Amino acid sequence: MSEIETTPAKDSKIIDRSEASEDDQSSFANQSIKTNIARWYAIQVASSCEKKVKATLEQRAITLGVSDRIIEIEIPQTPAVKLKKDGSRQTTEEKVFPGYVLVRMVLDEDTMMAVRSTPNVINFVGAEDRRATGKARGHIKPRPLSRQEVNRIFKRAAEKKTVVKLDVEEGDQIVVTAGPFKDFQGEVIEVSGERNKLKALLSIFGRETPVELEFSQITKQN
Repeated sequence: MSEIETTPAKDSKIIDRSEASEDDQSSFANQSIKTNIARWYAIQVASSCEKKVKATLEQRAITLGVSDRIIEIEIPQTPAVKLKKDGSRQTTEEKVFPGYVLVRMVLDEDTMMAVRSTPNVINFVGAEDRRATGKARGHIKPRPLSRQEVNRIFKRAAEKKTVVKLDVEEGDQIVVTAGPFKDFQGEVIEVSGERNKLKALLSIFGRETPVELEFSQITKQN
């Protein structure tokens, strides 16, 4: 991932220059130029529509004849375990950046139109071009992600660190199912999703005491 702009598409055909004809050599050179200027862009999409946008844009790229310039479409994800109210666990995928899709593409008028006109796409992430007069908002100028940003995003997805998700929030009543406070009941006062932990007030010796618990140690009361 160190050479972000020059990485070929996953399904691209590798051409041996020594065996290529003159026409192939010219085609290879043109494709190399396009690949060299391909950059990663973040696309904001409607909530929970990341997969739908990815599938639609892949098809539209072919239909509109820009599949050689819209090279990769990714939704970085990490494995997750969702704890249900009944205590069961469901294996799923957790999006690294919900509401966004990453696209490696050669930015031109055709590819921008293909992306922006895709259903459920809100816009590119970028800088707003301010209008000289009036209060109307300007157009968003797509900003390519830096190599550092792309490496950080895909490194986080590649770590495969399992995220535990729990359908619980402050004020919910819970029961401790494991650990030294098993069978204690309490009220959630703080949730730390990134740490897979929460704090709850448990009645210990008649006093309300804040206790930190793992998500896997509790279940939510109905």
